Amino acid sequence: MKTGLVLEGGALRAIFSSGVCDGLLEGGVMADYVVGVSAGIAYGVSYVSKQPRRNLEVVTRFAPDKRYMGWRNLTDPKNHSYFGLKFAYDTIPNELVPFDYDTFAAYPGEVEAVVTNLNTGKADYLSVPRQDKKSVVLQASCAMPLLFPIFTINGQPYLDGGIGDAIPWRRALDKCDRVIVVLTRPRNYRRKPDHMMNLIRKRYRNYPEFVTAMERRAEVYNQDRDALFQAEREGKLLAIVPKSTLGVARTERDTEKLRLLWAAGYQMAADRMDEIRDYLQD
Repeated sequence: MKTGLVLEGGALRAIFSSGVCDGLLEGGVMADYVVGVSAGIAYGVSYVSKQPRRNLEVVTRFAPDKRYMGWRNLTDPKNHSYFGLKFAYDTIPNELVPFDYDTFAAYPGEVEAVVTNLNTGKADYLSVPRQDKKSVVLQASCAMPLLFPIFTINGQPYLDGGIGDAIPWRRALDKCDRVIVVLTRPRNYRRKPDHMMNLIRKRYRNYPEFVTAMERRAEVYNQDRDALFQAEREGKLLAIVPKSTLGVARTERDTEKLRLLWAAGYQMAADRMDEIRDYLQD
């Protein structure tokens, strides 16, 4: 029986998912297939590399650090992102809070990151390379419109996977018999249209399919969540959903709030561990 783990994005709100993953690790639960979006998969690789609390250390050490994120990074001609790309995706994993590439490479399953193809406006699912110390695929998956540069991979232009497929639960169900989905918004959340659409239309005018996807993003996301919760009621998947985001913003700097949201995810996984094991073994 093949098991899958789906990790929604949400920038620093995904620290909830990291708490869930740490709880799964400590409970001895390792999925055969992991797919995630944006920060969901950027944090999720530490689950695959079996490094509990690594992401907690990263955000509590560096969220307040201007090298990690801040407007100065966006105006840097060598960076063009709100996040310090070299610092966040190179210096931290390769020097300051080392990522275990060997354990990640030894993982026998499949790891995919969702990216949105600007030419089609649809999701592509890219395998996360096991020894890419520049984390290019992860950067592309995290590349929020207006706040990141466009990433070109295999000749295709990509941005944030959350536009093309914010919660890739259908992808996981196609591949797996049992699927756990970790969300980063409460059950009653409804996405609203992007208030920056005029600027998005102007910035990405050469990619009309992408602009259309952005225009429909809120509608598609809300419909997808409705379908996901229906699949949950039918027993097709198991969803782990935060009761609250505790006011954590996607670019949150308050390390205490981040720590509390991580703890909420960890505790939810711990409290539901028997249910999770029963579901995976059923």
